[in-house]
Amino acid sequence: MNRIGIDLGGTKIEARLFNAGGRELARERVATPRAYDPTLNTLRTLVTSLEAIYGDARVGVAHPGSISPANGLMRNANSVWLNGKPFATDLSDILGREVRLANDANCFTLSEAVDGAGRDGKVVFGVILGTGVGGGLVINRRLLEGSQGIAGEWGHNPLPWQGPDELDPPTCWCGKTGCLETWLSGPGLASDHARRHGGGETAEALFAAADSGDVAASETIARHTGRLARGLASVANILDPDIIVLGGGVSNAPGLPERVAAALPEWLFSDVCRTRIVRHQHGDSSGVRGAAWLWNETPGDAM
Repeated sequence: MNRIGIDLGGTKIEARLFNAGGRELARERVATPRAYDPTLNTLRTLVTSLEAIYGDARVGVAHPGSISPANGLMRNANSVWLNGKPFATDLSDILGREVRLANDANCFTLSEAVDGAGRDGKVVFGVILGTGVGGGLVINRRLLEGSQGIAGEWGHNPLPWQGPDELDPPTCWCGKTGCLETWLSGPGLASDHARRHGGGETAEALFAAADSGDVAASETIARHTGRLARGLASVANILDPDIIVLGGGVSNAPGLPERVAAALPEWLFSDVCRTRIVRHQHGDSSGVRGAAWLWNETPGDAM
């Protein structure tokens, strides 16, 4: 049966329709309404439009935040109009069918694990390094969401093995201090540079400056690489993944996977390091692809 994957972002909604073999047949993209009911109506319109041409399909949605297993309400979404709403129930009702949903970082990881950069791994940890920091965990091509629905949310753990210059950490939007997100996100990297050197450069500009030989930018990037290696080592020491896939805008920095792979072994509780650090294959497409792959019927389905 055909599948529709939908990536519900803060500024855009993208929908793609795939056939049973995983071939893309159609796609549509629209602006995201910044209100709850219009968002539901827009999702219904997208599904109806695609099905009018290609017939009935199963629907999967990648969304920000997560759905509480306690009350079924959306929480922690940066699209704040979704928070506190029974989004999964309301979307199922408005479409008149079961809908499968998962956090956008989880869908990224599932996409890369099924037929992307992590396809050769049994245990795949996916990392989002962008405006925020998130992640997901896939085992044998199956998404693991956990008892609280927060599996893979490593961005709100503290930076491990802190150095003297990290003992007065920045405050995170979540209310805690020193979360990995405050160090490793694009804004976190830029803020670290500004605290030491001033200026208002973006993460992208700093990577470019470092690549051109700027000493201060190079020092900032080196600190970021070391912190990323430490953060991932704390995950690897628990999960021992085959592959860690880097995604998000920061992951596109030249040489980042190779630098992190070189720094990782120092922090592992092991005499060998077989975990591979790789960059995403599908990039911005992984959210919508992973949403469709939520309908894999059996482990190892070929897409």
